[in-house]
Amino acid sequence: MTDIATRAQEILDRLGAGNPFTPDGDLVSRSPIDGSELGRLRSHTPDEAADVIGRAHAAFEQWRTVPAPIRGQFVRELGELLREHKDDLGALVSIEAGKIVSEGLGEVQEMIDICDLAVGLSRQLHGLTIATERPGHRMMEQWHPLGVIGVISAFNFPVAVWSWNAALAFVCGDAVVWKPSEKTLLTALACQALAVEAGRRAGVPEGLSAVLIGDRTVGEVLVDDPRVPLVSATGSTRMGKEVAPRVAARLGRTLLELGGNNAAIVAPSADLDLAVRGIVFSAVGTAGQRCTSLRRIIVHESIKDDLVARLKAAYETLPIGSPLEASTLVGPLVDEPAFAAFGAAVETAQGDGGKLVTGGTQADVAGDGFYVHPAIVDMPHQSDIVKAETFAPLLYVLTYTDFADAMVLHNEVAQGLSSSIFTLDVREAETFVSVVGSDCGIANVNIGPSGAEIGGAFGGEKETGGGRESGSDAWRAYMRRSTNTVNYSTELPLAQGVEFV
Repeated sequence: MTDIATRAQEILDRLGAGNPFTPDGDLVSRSPIDGSELGRLRSHTPDEAADVIGRAHAAFEQWRTVPAPIRGQFVRELGELLREHKDDLGALVSIEAGKIVSEGLGEVQEMIDICDLAVGLSRQLHGLTIATERPGHRMMEQWHPLGVIGVISAFNFPVAVWSWNAALAFVCGDAVVWKPSEKTLLTALACQALAVEAGRRAGVPEGLSAVLIGDRTVGEVLVDDPRVPLVSATGSTRMGKEVAPRVAARLGRTLLELGGNNAAIVAPSADLDLAVRGIVFSAVGTAGQRCTSLRRIIVHESIKDDLVARLKAAYETLPIGSPLEASTLVGPLVDEPAFAAFGAAVETAQGDGGKLVTGGTQADVAGDGFYVHPAIVDMPHQSDIVKAETFAPLLYVLTYTDFADAMVLHNEVAQGLSSSIFTLDVREAETFVSVVGSDCGIANVNIGPSGAEIGGAFGGEKETGGGRESGSDAWRAYMRRSTNTVNYSTELPLAQGVEFV
């Protein structure tokens, strides 16, 4: 067992997950830090997956009758356990997903924050009282628990995305069955262990929270089961286009968080010191493996040379290496296919007339991990490769002369997740966030597109899927609405003046 594998097992033990490995397991868990094997796990069979869903449905039938503020106590216990084990779970995120220490800890803090929000929400699941035209009547709406929520998550946010869904679903009265990425199974098992302990303390029904281990075969069971009224799926647009019609075929609901191809417009008035800091983090954080990662810069021609020179200097001083080292800012790509996609995209961009400003090569880091020098490519036009999402630290630079042209460049990609503008011109800023500005679900001014607080609804438009998670009124996705009219009079007037005698 490698040092990293030993550390991972020690963390699993402290988090209550024990030893999940079996020598004949069909799934190999590896750390992107050095490519080493952490252990082997056995997949659930389709029948086992169906049984898990059945137990979750039975738990839901009990849980939905528990008052919402009492349900909130379960999530409060989960939040307290996350606070207690933040360092360990953050380190496990780094080991399994390759995130630097700060980002691993930040992801767990995001879980804590959504638990806090959900606990407060458990006393605020309110509907409307609606004016009625009929005397002696009252009309109102109520929100009721929906059922078993299926969660499919990606490797790049191996724990936070589950918590966005689970914390809200639990207080809404739902059960949750989670199918994590095959690349980040250990963090899922650790979260499940904490949820089980929180459930024990709060006295929740057994099976309320569950994890399915396996490949797409197991995921298909979750997607196709009619006992799962909502499937929340995070991943590629390709994946979403497969999940959505299967769920729709049984008239289920989907909440989709799919690809992003996020841009930042840098205007002539921009504070370039601020812009450079925002751009570098957004483009290279998590080694460019965020759905909100910055992939396109659309910069005014008058400041392009200055901005590109500053970015080049910043990129060439980035510490690249093991994410477990406190000084590292850029960790590894998750695996060899991600590395190959990065190299292919850089090559294609150059073939389309792009000029490689910096990076684009493999970094010399010990072990068998896949580390790269983040790349900047100056593009003469927005070619097909620029319009595609490459899940790696690859930043394209495009130039504009007129603000209207910048908006065209910004909006002509298929994805619509996050966006940003750096400007001190209030007209440009207000236009960017207006109905004729950014067509994304998130539009930021003077900050990059990457990173979001849990208080706002998170999600995007177009091929990003249209789903919303986390804050604002995202909780409504996990409930069903009932409109109620109560007649407390002795008469029976009909709406719209209809008479039926």
